[in-house]
Amino acid sequence: MRKEYLLLDRIEGPLIELSDVDEVGYGEVVEVKTSGNEKKLGKVVKIEGNKVIVQVFGDTSGISIKNSTVNFKGEPLELPLSRDILGRTFNGLGRPIDGGGNIYSKKKYNVNGRPINPVARRYPRNYIQTGISSIDGLMTLIRGQKLPVFSGNGLPHNELAAQIVRQAKLQSEDGKKEEFAIIFAAIGVKHDEANFFRESFSESQVLERVVMYINYADDPIMERIIVPRCALTAAEYLAFEEGINVLVIMTDMTSYGEALREISSLREEVPSRRGYPGYLYSDLASLYERAGMLKGSKGSITLIPILTMPNDDITHPIPDLTGYITEGQIVLSRELYQKDIYPPINVLPSLSRLMKDGIGKGYTREDHPDLANQLFSSYSKVQEVRSLSQIIGEDDLTERDRKYLQFGKEFEEKFVKQGFNENRDISETFDISWDLLSILPVEELDRIDPSLIDKYLKIR
Repeated sequence: MRKEYLLLDRIEGPLIELSDVDEVGYGEVVEVKTSGNEKKLGKVVKIEGNKVIVQVFGDTSGISIKNSTVNFKGEPLELPLSRDILGRTFNGLGRPIDGGGNIYSKKKYNVNGRPINPVARRYPRNYIQTGISSIDGLMTLIRGQKLPVFSGNGLPHNELAAQIVRQAKLQSEDGKKEEFAIIFAAIGVKHDEANFFRESFSESQVLERVVMYINYADDPIMERIIVPRCALTAAEYLAFEEGINVLVIMTDMTSYGEALREISSLREEVPSRRGYPGYLYSDLASLYERAGMLKGSKGSITLIPILTMPNDDITHPIPDLTGYITEGQIVLSRELYQKDIYPPINVLPSLSRLMKDGIGKGYTREDHPDLANQLFSSYSKVQEVRSLSQIIGEDDLTERDRKYLQFGKEFEEKFVKQGFNENRDISETFDISWDLLSILPVEELDRIDPSLIDKYLKIR
């Protein structure tokens, strides 16, 4: 028999402390009823002997130490899920906010997810086309991969996220048509940003395959901890029970990390690096590692978390730890953005560690691996030549070095730069790449098989 607790020890921020509590589990859902009969949900976040700390999903104003009741539900936070979630918009706790009514399903799923046995995982193969040349050509997104975007304040990561959602499409295995859905989780966004995403998806007519979970900046901070878990729980259902290939985009993970730090401070936990809790790594891993592919399942979960680096510092704890967990990174450049280049993807520090296993013959095209290696190598030399030209002047450069300067300029203007509504097919990306490499002397193309040069290179 479940007890009802009438006396609280203390209330601090979103936290409630109770004593003399028994038969309670960590993560258990709690219902708090105020003296005005208002009901608020929370969950157990700490147990010390017979003392329990409950984190309330929302504002604790109106909750009194003596005139409130607390009920422990004996179950974790769960979501009702069915295929009807496609095309719907939910808040940070998984409740509909689009006026479409509740989701009714016999099946409910724990938002904390199900542990995946590493032995049951399938190795990610095949790629997802984003229509963005610098991603498709040089840091290809592989199905089942975790590929974060490292951005900075003021950079167009929201536009990039919206463009990927609009343009992403599967390259089917064995020519079979496969279902594809996108789950978009917005963490701590402004109302105008959320409206931008909604309008962008609606105008491009992809809304029927997009599930949105939105936590606004003025929503309770506790919701920021829950919203990515709700999104990933929905992704697991669609991928592993409905056999749908799912792309999950989460923005902004820095807001998630800051919410974690604030709540950790309220719990009076010992802070670690820059005030973040010591368990930040394992907490991020508990989210990111829910992506992947399972043996015996047609579906997959591909994850693109987007995070803004405070002061563009890539050594900040959130991007630093994210880089350890994920399989590559896409880095946005403020310098390129100031040159009016969109998307301002900084090619050299960006990479996809799983790219080699999902491109080439049978996946993209036979010349893709060599082409990507050559573009990286040549653009790397461009940076060396630019540094040299600042010292000795452009007029004193050799003919070869001037060719590299021309290559670098056209690479940024024609390959990296493209319109917000420009959706490039992978073959178009390859054509642009070969056209750019024709600027350089043939003897400089030392990363490409000579037979491929004979087949694809057209000398200017």
